[in-house]
Amino acid sequence: MLAMGSLAAKPLTVLAQQQARAPAQGAAAVPPEAAARLVLLGTKGGPGIDLTRSQCASAVVVDGVPYLVDCGYGTVRQLVASKIGFQRVSNIFLTHLHDDHTADLTALLNFQWTNGNKATPTDVYGPYGTAKMVEAIVGVATPNAEIRMVDEGRKLQLSTLFHGHDVNISPAKVVIYKDERVTVTGIQNAHYPESSLARMQHRSMAIRFDTQYRSIVFSGDTSYSTGIVELAKGADLFVCEVQDEAQHEVMVARAKAEAEAGNPDSVSSHLAKTHSPPSMVARMATEAKVGTVVLNHQLPGTGKGGLAYPVSSFVDAVRKGFAGEVIAGEDLMVI
Repeated sequence: MLAMGSLAAKPLTVLAQQQARAPAQGAAAVPPEAAARLVLLGTKGGPGIDLTRSQCASAVVVDGVPYLVDCGYGTVRQLVASKIGFQRVSNIFLTHLHDDHTADLTALLNFQWTNGNKATPTDVYGPYGTAKMVEAIVGVATPNAEIRMVDEGRKLQLSTLFHGHDVNISPAKVVIYKDERVTVTGIQNAHYPESSLARMQHRSMAIRFDTQYRSIVFSGDTSYSTGIVELAKGADLFVCEVQDEAQHEVMVARAKAEAEAGNPDSVSSHLAKTHSPPSMVARMATEAKVGTVVLNHQLPGTGKGGLAYPVSSFVDAVRKGFAGEVIAGEDLMVI
């Protein structure tokens, strides 16, 4: 059984939230124990460090088996706090390779080896660059392993335990992974502008998990995307990033001014073009006819702990364009 971690701020489970109010039309039911559960490990958006929220990471737990989606800073601690544990993770899916989605991968793989008793290899699936990144992490972990193999008599080679896989992500859906519990499908989202895609091989993707119990889609970081709408059609849960509408408008204006001053590829431009304000979240959810929206990767943070405004503003704004259930994600929330 999954349990909530005992952190300073302990969010309600969605079950408790639903008992406190009548479910909205299209709301997904909380599943029984033998089912597919979504565990939000980190819900903070962006690379800043927040003392109250971890960076982006989620787990889909199917019949007790965890599948990790993204691995931002704080993920290892959150895996422990959630009672999932980090040794049980054997399949990791990265939506893209920005550091707020990958920062704790080095720690996770290191500690899986050092703590021992890892019965199965760990496979990391992601866009171009994932295999090279995992290879580099093995390189970083090698001095620790060399010392412990001499000093502690260890035998397991890092290269036999950790494997990175580049997924050929495009505007067409592709099956990334499949076993007896899940089918994982990916599609290119809209986190990188066309001008950037033309100059690099890196891509960003949305991911869908189909199980016998329900379907869960992760948008990844993105602006409006027809690919995501296609991938998310009829999904029970749509886990989508969100950027405050007013902040989005500020970034649009700032990006325009910077472009006119000769800097078209600014951070402001990135934030304006490649993230989703609530109106875009609602549009994608409505077009895909999903059951429930779960707001994740919430932007912006203050950098001093917490968001700069109530999360209810996200929920209210999405509900203006989406008739189903809307949940503002919190770290260690179980859905």
